[in-house]
Amino acid sequence: MKKKLFGLLVGASLVLTLAACGGGGDDTKDTASGGGADPEKLFSQKCSSCHGADLKGGGGGSFPDLTQVGSRLSKDEIETVILNGRNAMPKGQLTGDDASAVAGWLAEKK
Repeated sequence: MKKKLFGLLVGASLVLTLAACGGGGDDTKDTASGGGADPEKLFSQKCSSCHGADLKGGGGGSFPDLTQVGSRLSKDEIETVILNGRNAMPKGQLTGDDASAVAGWLAEKK
């Protein structure tokens, strides 16, 4: 009985996480710097619901702290995680130049 309840809670949490990670509009261009993706805005719209606006994560370790992710992973490794997902993180939240921009921004977090 406890295993079923635990499974139900974990499953419900995962569904809520997947629903919360998406969303946001397409207003992610940085017009002040002449175009290009604004990685902070993209992160805020697509990632902060799980990783926190302060990048500190949460969810009992389910959502990693990203404040120093650049000291653990390279830009390319971060971009791979963004594109392909990992653990509870779904793939495809960001793609193309947006994924690259956020990966570069996160890689600076040391």
